[in-house]
Amino acid sequence: MASGNLTQVTEFILMGVSDRPELQIPLFLLFLVIYGLTVTGNLGIITLTSVDSRLQTPMYFFLRHLAVINLGNSTVIAPKMLVNFLVSKKTTSYYECATQLGGFLVFIVAEIFMLAVMAYDRYVAICNPLLYMVVVSRRICLLLVSLTYFYGFCTAIVVTPCVFSVSYCSSNIINHFYCDNVPLLELSCSDTYIPETVVFIFSGTNLFFSMIIVLISYFNIVLAILRIRSSDGRQKAFSTCASHMVAVTVFYGTLLFMYLQPRTNHSLNTDKMASVFYTLVIPMLNPVIYSLRNKDVKDVLKGLMESRNPTTCYIHRRRETHILKRLLYSPVYWSSNHNNQDMESTEMPISN
Repeated sequence: MASGNLTQVTEFILMGVSDRPELQIPLFLLFLVIYGLTVTGNLGIITLTSVDSRLQTPMYFFLRHLAVINLGNSTVIAPKMLVNFLVSKKTTSYYECATQLGGFLVFIVAEIFMLAVMAYDRYVAICNPLLYMVVVSRRICLLLVSLTYFYGFCTAIVVTPCVFSVSYCSSNIINHFYCDNVPLLELSCSDTYIPETVVFIFSGTNLFFSMIIVLISYFNIVLAILRIRSSDGRQKAFSTCASHMVAVTVFYGTLLFMYLQPRTNHSLNTDKMASVFYTLVIPMLNPVIYSLRNKDVKDVLKGLMESRNPTTCYIHRRRETHILKRLLYSPVYWSSNHNNQDMESTEMPISN
């Protein structure tokens, strides 16, 4: 095609999850609830792990940042998606699309490696408990989290300009509910070999190395748990990493389903469903997984709810008053108190 006939695209049209008009309002309500639960759950995790003294350990430090990442990832995608359910013209500008892709890459790459960091943290806690606070010190925690965010940012500033370096001159309709690599490159009317190669290298490398860290960590964790003789010890060791194992299985299971399915069965509609799961559903599920399967978080939540419940506080005060009255009217208390006074009266004063 001659260069003089090319018209540069200035905006894109997002087809969304479904183009059926009768589904727009029900889908809006569904994803509004999902996003509301995501914001509430992750803000709750961030607040609890920040203010409660029982949750000031490396494991909850990493959990707090996983909640920040989940909240950021959903916020990059969900608001624009919800607006598009209510409008007839589902457009997004060229630079808005590039910004959304960049933000998505920052948080999704950060989540991949944050899960790997959390797996390493559980490995050290179970396999080397005596060295845990030395190996996973506060300085190391800050370094690991900083590197996770930094690498996510580096991935975004390399991949995003690469994807938008191609020419978009034919169609501007994106068969997706947000700006993603694959549907964007399919719209290009120029050679996409270099951006596709860059996307493939970064995606494959990130997924491979993070999964290697997770698999090696959990392989050693399972071996360490099997070496524990008592069933109580094995159960306690397993409970410390059960929540993370569930989160890792759900997250990587979705990614593997998306990338390892045969090319003959691969479609953008399948990608959209998988993308809904790991951009919106998993960030909503993670706070539930870590709350319901974690005794420390459940205890903190229970204590917080009881402290804010006037009825519970009243019952505790009545119980304390009842115990105090029983103690004061007890003959044993008065006899012991009387004996103590007699002993004090018989003590000789200490002279200077």
